Amino acid sequence: MGIEKGGRFLVFEGIDGSGKSTQILRTHERLIQNKQPGVATFEPTDGPIGSLIRQMLAGKVETDQLTIAALFAADRTDHLVNRKNGVRAMVDQGRVVLCDRYYFSSYAYHAQYMDMDWVIRANALNAQILRPTATLFIDVDPDVCLGRIRANRDCFDMYEKIDILKKVRENYFLAFERLKDQEKIIIIDGNGPPDRVTQEIWKQIQPLL
Repeated sequence: MGIEKGGRFLVFEGIDGSGKSTQILRTHERLIQNKQPGVATFEPTDGPIGSLIRQMLAGKVETDQLTIAALFAADRTDHLVNRKNGVRAMVDQGRVVLCDRYYFSSYAYHAQYMDMDWVIRANALNAQILRPTATLFIDVDPDVCLGRIRANRDCFDMYEKIDILKKVRENYFLAFERLKDQEKIIIIDGNGPPDRVTQEIWKQIQPLL
């Protein structure tokens, strides 16, 4: 079940403020222009589990990091298999699914507070259900990311602090190295102008489509 069938599953990763959400929208628009059946989605989802996670991240619901990590894994499973808009079914139907975050986000963010192996095991079912065709990591300097966040928002979630962003970036690369034989990872330099980043992303994914 881990390999996509007719469609493609492209995951966009990056620390907060990396611009991945913007790049997903741009890539989705390009797919539409090229008359390819693309779908853009995100995690945590807007489903019941994802909505609870968002409240926790915003500090509206008190919790602990183990609970958040477990809920992310559960929300991810629902995202893959729910009957309304499950990603696995869409990929099997031949669609190109672009996802804003997937299990590498859990490995990078939650490994600050617990062993990364635990987080990988917690997401093992999700990896069995569907591995990405490719994971595109938009790599941006954490100081630049924090500046973008502060320029665009007044409220910040629990992970949007410079020391955390630096640690998360470090954890991403540790996870990439650990799973390099199982996953296709594409590193995109996201420090330049958005248009240049968009072009580089399209250049990288075209052969996969």
